[in-house]
Parts: sequence; structure tokens; C-alpha cells
Amino acid sequence: MPVMDGLEATRRVVAEPAVDSAVIVVTTFDRDDYLFAALDAGASGFLLKNAGADELISAVRVVAAGDALLAPEVTRRVIERFAAASVPVTTPVAVASWPLADSLTDREAEVLRLVAKARSNAEIARELYIGEATVKTHVSNVLQKLGARDRVHAAVLAHQHGLI
Repeated sequence: MPVMDGLEATRRVVAEPAVDSAVIVVTTFDRDDYLFAALDAGASGFLLKNAGADELISAVRVVAAGDALLAPEVTRRVIERFAAASVPVTTPVAVASWPLADSLTDREAEVLRLVAKARSNAEIARELYIGEATVKTHVSNVLQKLGARDRVHAAVLAHQHGLI
């Protein structure tokens, strides 16, 4: 990119109020500094250039639906970094005292635990014997109740508060 790099382009695209869009960064840089800089710039997705065509198409659909997506290779690193950024709460008593956890139904808490384990909606639906549309509804409710920006943020919160 001769005029600016991908991070600056991401910042400009997401900052443009007249444009309702999301950015998926596709890069050869499998480095934490670039990953976190892309997320900080406002990227809704982060894939490595070795992603196959099916994965790219799926990523566009996921992000277009308002969700976030990270390459599987980097998801664990994101969760670990965010979890390390604050004092983790790991005792059952502390989890029970997390006020936002009380606002979740049992099913929503179950869905959150699976989201935090990087399960897709289809995988959650199969594991819980419910429809994918129902999973999407539960995920939306979880995000709203927790004030989470996206699935990754919800997963981080689940780890921080000992739900995983």
C-alpha cells in the first residue's frame, strides 16, 4: 500500500461516520504487536494470508453479521493477553458475586462458556441440541447483558471472571 499501511487504512475506514463498514485485516504478519494494533485500530476480523477461500468467505459473512472473527492461530493469544491484563477471578464465590453473571440465564451462561472456548455457533448448536438461530439469539443477549463489543470481548470477560 503506497500511501498508508493497513493499520492506518483500518483506522480511517472505521472512523468514517458516513460509511457503515467493518474491516478484516488479512496479513502475513503473525505477530502479537500487529494483531493487537489491528484490533486497537478497530478491525473486526484478523486472518492470516494462509487462510483458504472458504475461510475468507466465512469471515466476510461473520463480520457482515456484526460479529468479530480472529484466525484460530491467534485467538488463544488474544484471550491470554486480555486475561493477564487484569486480576483474574477464579474462585466460585467470586464468580457468583460477579453482578453481570447473575443477569444471564442458565442457557446464556452455558453459551458464553462455549463462546469462550472458541466454539462457533454451529458447534454450540450441535453440542446443546438447539438451532443455530437460537444460539445467535443467546449470543446477542450475552453481548448485550455483559456490555461486550463482540464474542472475543465476551470470552475475555468469561476468563477474567472464572467462568472458564
